[in-house]
Formats: sequence, structure tokens, C-alpha cells
Amino acid sequence: MRAGRLDRSITIQRSTYEIDPAGSPVYTWTDIATVRAEIVQASTEEFIRSYGASDETLVIFRIRFLDGVTNADRVTFEGEHHNIKEVKEIRRRRGLELRTVRVAGT
Repeated sequence: MRAGRLDRSITIQRSTYEIDPAGSPVYTWTDIATVRAEIVQASTEEFIRSYGASDETLVIFRIRFLDGVTNADRVTFEGEHHNIKEVKEIRRRRGLELRTVRVAGT
């Protein structure tokens, strides 16, 4: 993985929760890492859903290997949140490919 291609900065976040004074869980996103990334592909696809047509922006990020990243995490890039749909290891712990979908309304 060439350092020159890692020309973007992304933040990987993990959902955490605390119990508020009323006893209800309050979910928040906590930053676990800010890393350099390469955008491999960004495209918008239209899908027919039960509620009609919807657009999804698919973005693939490549980063250096970071242990513990899962589909439960999300990526923040340029003020927009992206849910991680798939995490693929590149070679043997050389890097990760994060396949994401941009969250609507962010």
C-alpha cells in the first residue's frame, strides 16, 4: 500500500452507550481512530424499495491495517457518516478495504 495514495483523512467511530439518570440507554458515537485513506470507488445506485425508489451512495475506502474494525462501526468523511457494510483484509494484515454506504440526511 503506497502512502501517496492515502490522501484523505477519515474517522472510524464505534457506537457506545451509557445509562442516563432515568435508567434508559443513551447511544453515542465515539471516535476510535483517525486514519489516512484512499477512496477506491464512489458511486450512487438507485434501488427499488418497498417504499419506492431510493439512492445509495457507495464508497470504498482503503486504509492501513487496523485491528478490530467491524460492520458495527461507521466512517466519518467530510462531515458525512458512512455505515460499514463489509470489511475486507488486504493481503496478510497489510490493509483494510471498507465498503460503506453513506447515511442519508447527514
